[in-house]
Amino acid sequence: MQVKFCGFTQLADIKAATQLGVDAVGLVFYPPSPRAVSIAQAQQLTTGVPAFTSVVALVVNMDKDELMELADKVAFDIIQFHGDESPEQCQQLANSVHKRWIKALRVNIEQDTLASVNAQINDFAKAGASSILLDAYNPQKYGGTGDQFDWDLIPTDSALPIILAGGLDINNVAATLDLPIYAVDVSGGIESAKGKKDKEKMRGFMKAVKRDRWQ
Repeated sequence: MQVKFCGFTQLADIKAATQLGVDAVGLVFYPPSPRAVSIAQAQQLTTGVPAFTSVVALVVNMDKDELMELADKVAFDIIQFHGDESPEQCQQLANSVHKRWIKALRVNIEQDTLASVNAQINDFAKAGASSILLDAYNPQKYGGTGDQFDWDLIPTDSALPIILAGGLDINNVAATLDLPIYAVDVSGGIESAKGKKDKEKMRGFMKAVKRDRWQ
């Protein structure tokens, strides 16, 4: 199981996370978010990320010019499209900066079914996504809600590897190990305050997921 910690704003937190063996760190480039960082902040934060740890740039409905500037100035590896981007838009934007990409789907438990989730995943797979991220739907927010959706809506035959997000913490992440996913993504569940990570919560989360490493 792979682990992504998202929403970093402090270099010390990045260094603590990478020392614990996190697989990916996420930086939020969406100004309304309390975890948003500027290009200058991101440049500093990425200095704390060692080789073989992925830097993920989370963007929400970002236009091509903004994305090109971001890619030119910040050393990131993967784009996480977390807005209303269509498969075609994701493909075109990612190709413009020559980056691999993932798409976040916000699962609406009142409307979505296994079939509808699978259909959306198939569309993004055809457009070239490397993985799909499933998060809880919230009409007011694009992510970072701390809400959990019904895990019964996670397909067992997905066309893309699934990253699970939404309301994860040290108390419930162990229950994800039997789900048809390959990675978990957490932000609020490892924080002392929004954008400020708690080292002991990060350690506990990693221990719950990477059991073999901690035996």
